[in-house]
Amino acid sequence: MARHERWVMLTTLVLLQVVTIVTGVYAVDNDLTLSALTRRTPPAEQTAPPEVPVVTAGPVLAGLTARPGDGPLPTKGTLTRRLTDALGDRALGDQVGAVVVDASTGERVFAANPDTGIVPASTTKVVTSAAALASLGPDTRLATRVVQGASAGAVVLVGGGDPLLAGPKAKRTSFPAQASMPTLAARTAAALKQRGVKRVTLSYDDTLFTGPATGPGWKPGYVADGHVAPVHALAIDEGRQDPGLNRPRVADPADHAAAAFAGLLRKKGIGVAGAVKPARAPAGAAELARVESAPVYALVEHSLTASDNDLAEALARHVAIKEGQPGSFAGVAKAVPQVLGRIGAGQGIRVYDGSGLSTRNRISAAAMAGLIALAVSPDRPGLHAVASGMPVAGFSGTLGNGRRFTGADSKDRAGLVRAKTGTLNNVSTLAGLTTSRDGRVLAFAFLADRVPVYAEPVLDRLAAIVSRA
Repeated sequence: MARHERWVMLTTLVLLQVVTIVTGVYAVDNDLTLSALTRRTPPAEQTAPPEVPVVTAGPVLAGLTARPGDGPLPTKGTLTRRLTDALGDRALGDQVGAVVVDASTGERVFAANPDTGIVPASTTKVVTSAAALASLGPDTRLATRVVQGASAGAVVLVGGGDPLLAGPKAKRTSFPAQASMPTLAARTAAALKQRGVKRVTLSYDDTLFTGPATGPGWKPGYVADGHVAPVHALAIDEGRQDPGLNRPRVADPADHAAAAFAGLLRKKGIGVAGAVKPARAPAGAAELARVESAPVYALVEHSLTASDNDLAEALARHVAIKEGQPGSFAGVAKAVPQVLGRIGAGQGIRVYDGSGLSTRNRISAAAMAGLIALAVSPDRPGLHAVASGMPVAGFSGTLGNGRRFTGADSKDRAGLVRAKTGTLNNVSTLAGLTTSRDGRVLAFAFLADRVPVYAEPVLDRLAAIVSRA
């Protein structure tokens, strides 16, 4: 029995040696390596397309700029027929402006009532954002400062028009990076202690912005309902009483912010004597401390994605100041068209605020689509944050709320459309970008301000039609 087992073992060893020698010869003759021998080839079924198509982000996300010659333009007859049919939906009412343009050339692909001025609602933020980028520059930051007062023991908190300034109760956000009032208080306290000052009188300067704190054409309930705070150059947490809740908004954001700053100074060992009152900072006063906002391009992206009314109003007023106008709603009305006119996009735009809450604003579909096309031009890199800030259909911002691009006629375009929404009573608008099947970047604007019923699904369908063109 033992002899039989030894014979089996010897036979097995001989066979293994033969296999090894044959394999080695084959490897040498065919230039194989260890990695080639051990590489796993995926099963065939893993490389086959899934049964249900997966919608991914196409050129709208991958490349926001248009390149001349990116495929042929859509067939105008087919696109016109499909858009005209959709525009006939009774949900849009009887005043609709619609324009589609080729972003590379500006050629108009479709138009219906293109030059009619229509209440744009929050798509106004596209206009505000473009003006801010063009006037202020994408890298400008908004500074909140503390300066020396009239005496050694006096300091002035100077509002710099940054509504995102985070108060002591705020949770820090990752984007855009917020300036922090606790940081400003810590820097101020350190500067004062270095000078041997342990007790101060505190005042605040809120004079950068002027005029009424609520806009022309705003409905009385906007502040009470938490849509926006009274517009001030000094504010924390966008004038919210609780940073995590839209309402209530404080009646006087500047006074609220200054009181919070006084409390922070006390926690850092600096006594604050007497009442905190408004006062203009002395001209040329020495700066004790400052904090700065994220750059304008990041503020623009946030304003568009989140449809942030407070930030849009602040950006509009900074444009007014930069253009030599008062930092007021009246200044905004003059300055924004002035800036857009300089870049060739001022015609057909009349605005009275920066957020689009005003029912007096009027923008034509031709002006809106043309401005968006301009913003993605390779010749205008400073405006590209307009495109990158627009919500992505089905994924982000006001297009990622679970209601948009969910219908059978639009859900296949999720991820393939970037657009800014706009909604007021009887107003529904959508303006943005998509890429045609043949690779053309198309800018579109669909604006309606006599909407009798819920019209968002129709706007989504219109954008989807353009995306399929």
